[in-house]
This record gives sequence, C-alpha cells and structure tokens, in this order.
Amino acid sequence: MKKNKKRILTVIIVCMSLVIVLIAGYQIKENVRINRIVNSHKTEHAEQNNAARSNNENDPEHITTAVQQIMIGTMSNNYDNALQTLLAIKNAGYEAIELNDFMIHKSSLLVKLMTKFSGMPIGNGGKLDWPKLIQESGLKVVSIHSNLGSIENDAKAIADEAKNFGTDTVVITGMYKFDYSSLDDVKELAQRLNQAGKALSEEGIRLLYHNHNVELQKVTSEKTAYDIIIEETDPAYVNFEFDSYWMTDGGSNVPALMEKLGGRMKLWHINDRGYTKSGPYMTPILKENATELGYGNMDLDTLSAIAIKNGVEGVILETHKNWIDNDPIKSLQVSAEYMQEKFGNQENVK
Repeated sequence: MKKNKKRILTVIIVCMSLVIVLIAGYQIKENVRINRIVNSHKTEHAEQNNAARSNNENDPEHITTAVQQIMIGTMSNNYDNALQTLLAIKNAGYEAIELNDFMIHKSSLLVKLMTKFSGMPIGNGGKLDWPKLIQESGLKVVSIHSNLGSIENDAKAIADEAKNFGTDTVVITGMYKFDYSSLDDVKELAQRLNQAGKALSEEGIRLLYHNHNVELQKVTSEKTAYDIIIEETDPAYVNFEFDSYWMTDGGSNVPALMEKLGGRMKLWHINDRGYTKSGPYMTPILKENATELGYGNMDLDTLSAIAIKNGVEGVILETHKNWIDNDPIKSLQVSAEYMQEKFGNQENVK
C-alpha cells in the first residue's frame, strides 16, 4: 500500500514538474517573440504625424482616433515594451488609447485565463505604472472600460480614476452570466444603467454602454435587447460606444442601428471583417475573422459617413487576433491608413 502511494506521489511530482517546465519554456519563447516584435518597431520618442487631425478639442469637427488596450495586452510584458508599443501607436497617427480597468490593475488568475482562452490575453499590464506610461508616450486616454458592479459599489472611486487619467468617460461592456433574452431582466438592466450613469454624472463623469452581439437577442417578437437598452436608458445619464463588428457578426442592420443611436453614439469601436488568406480552399464556406481596416468586406465607408454626420467624438480600433505576421503593432499601423483617410484630414470628412 505504501509503495503504491509512493508511486502515485512520484507520478504526480513528475507530472507537475513537467507542466512547470512546459509553462516556463512557453513563457520564455513568448517573451522572445514579443521582444523581437517590439524591437522591430522601436523608437526613442513619439514623432509628429502630420496627417493627424487638429488636437484642439474645442474644434467641433475634431474626432479622436484611438487604440483599445486589449489589442496590445501581449506587448505589455514589461514596462519598456509597453512604452515602445504606446510610442508606436502615437507614431502611427493615433491620438489616444482606451484603457481597461482589469489591465491597469492586478487581475486574478481566473481573469487572465478567461481572457487568454477567449483570444484576448492581457499580459502583465496590471503590474505596470500606467499613469507614467501614458505621460511618457504622449497619448491621451479617450475612456476607461469598467464594469457595472464596480460603479454600483463605488462610483466615486471609478470617477476619480478616470479623472486621474484625464478622461471624463467610463464605458461598461455587456454583462456576464446575464439573460439578454429576458425582457424583464433587460428592462431592469436599463434602470441600473440609468442609476449608475446618474451616480457618475454627479462626479463629472459620463457613462457609455458598449455592445457585443448578445444584445441582438430578441426579447419580444419585434425588439431586441439592444432596442430596449436604447429606448429605456436616459440620454442624460447613459449613451453608447457602438461596436459595429459585433453587430455585423450578429447579422443586424448596422447602418440602421447607428442612425437609431444618432448623437448618442459618442464613441465607435471600428474593425473590419473578412477572410484574407490565400487559397486554394478545402471548402467553399470560410470562417471570417477580424482584419485590418479596408481589407475586409464591411462597408466601413458608409458607417464612417454616418458616424461623422452624427457627431461621433472618437473612433477606437480593436482587433483581438488574426494580425499581420501575428504582430498587433503592424496590424494597427496598417489600419492607421484608413483611420487617417477617414478621420485624419478635415477636408476628407466634409
């Protein structure tokens, strides 16, 4: 009996040791890959991009161009790499970054695993000094993603953090473990959003709601959860950061939704969608994925025109994967060409 226990214990120790060695080996390989990518884009300072729009925020035509922090999670394995990545964003012509609270603070192992398995690894950013990184990079913070529960627990703390980063905008994304097919639940959510938005407004901060595709669940024969959220939230307290990629993924009429939001669409998450790999193909049915702006099949020109017409304040690039050469920096640089064409020169948007 004792011998069997010893054998089992030995097997467990060997297996655990093997797992540790594999994880360490993977981490070393990943760090080498990240260092190589960052070094290929290395610069000592943020260069002036002449194509950028006026930085005068009082200009009524000014549209802030930004990158979502989730796109650079893998590049934030240490301070230097994070800074070089932010400088690359600035040099590509973007003015700002959109931060996530779970990426600028230490996150649990569960959050790290969830984001990694969903294709959005957050890296080691939670250990870094983001106020200092933002200051050194020369980027602005267009907004901070948080969650409804945190706002309900302490709206002032969330507002104070936003102010510390120089932004007046907090965004929450779709709820986890929430029934978007229930009319009653969605109506209740709308009221919670109103209350959270009011609490933030008293601190001088505004609240935006960011969609994915779950909001397209039907709650009546004619209306989706998103319809209810739009109709039952108070524009004085709740407005929107619209993600056209996920609404396209859900099969909605995206231009119609953008028109319905009108001036309540304060920020726009932009992405393209298509299949860009060369054939021949094993099947005539291809799985589309995120791709660089202008290289997919979404009618971004029409969507851009609607966004500009309705006074969108900021356009934020976000892709999670499928980057050119598995390099998010190269991907955002390519997408910057479309961003500058549509939002970089005032002459192009009149």
